[in-house]
Amino acid sequence: MVDPRTVRTMSFRLGFIAFACVVTFFYLLPISVGSGRWPGPDLILALAFVWVLRRPDYVPVFLVAIVMLAADFVFLRPPGLWSALTVLALEFLRRREPTSRDMPFAVEWAMVSGVLLAMAVLNRFVLAIFMVDQTSLGLTILSQISTILSYPVLAVLSHSVLGMRKITATEADEMGYVR
Repeated sequence: MVDPRTVRTMSFRLGFIAFACVVTFFYLLPISVGSGRWPGPDLILALAFVWVLRRPDYVPVFLVAIVMLAADFVFLRPPGLWSALTVLALEFLRRREPTSRDMPFAVEWAMVSGVLLAMAVLNRFVLAIFMVDQTSLGLTILSQISTILSYPVLAVLSHSVLGMRKITATEADEMGYVR
């Protein structure tokens, strides 16, 4: 018989892949609502950040790296740059998960916002070093703002719809996490 915790972990991992596929599908649809120029959020990245700060075992680094590398190819971004920045940011947040268990949501949101902005700055810096064409700074900032604004929505949906809550100290000890 399979352990229920293993089944739940694997179902969330498959759910992350399914979510990434659905988001990618809808981003690729040639739909334009209105004449606005507001770029959409990076929902895959925001969901990975939400889940790594709640249940780090649900989003292993190899899974996120593969999903983000595939997204790099599909969205015609420089292959590997955004996925490498995502892996670095995800591991940074994973290391801070024990301290974020007790912090209020506003502080967590501010920490994630800082990480997202640092990723955008590093991405633009590396692209500038290699003289790669970039989108305008305004679009990059708007994209990061929309991702930052989508973070609380995904956190609430993960909690209310999926029942994902932060790990307690008892569960962390039981599962072998660092306190």
